[in-house]
Amino acid sequence: MKPEELRIDTFRSSGPGGQNVNKVETAVRLTHIPTGIAVAAQSERSQSANKEQAMKILVSKLNQIEMQKKAKEIAGLRADIQSGEGTAEWGSQIRNYVLHPYKLVKDLRTGVESKEPDLVLDGGLDGFIEEEIGLK
Repeated sequence: MKPEELRIDTFRSSGPGGQNVNKVETAVRLTHIPTGIAVAAQSERSQSANKEQAMKILVSKLNQIEMQKKAKEIAGLRADIQSGEGTAEWGSQIRNYVLHPYKLVKDLRTGVESKEPDLVLDGGLDGFIEEEIGLK
């Protein structure tokens, strides 16, 4: 965050504190100009401590907004993968494995079938891969 993106206002604190509250501008309000987010701190007795506290709050809020933007972007990318919904749907699998009452593995994209699911489950995917890339 650049210093020119901040507007710093000082004002007198409210509440208990005696003469210090009435005479000295110890409260600080920071405004992040690009986003319009404003935070204020007035719990400390010194202006510098309040400014530091307000800066921590502001940075935290800006980080939270950035994380929300990234989460929306990731959700958008995931939505592109599966039919615009962002979640896997029933029936969108690549292969069906039937182990009982008979044994069969069927690739739904290419139509390749194998009657040896134990071999496929142990990593014997060569037939499926070759059909997918067009070697057969």
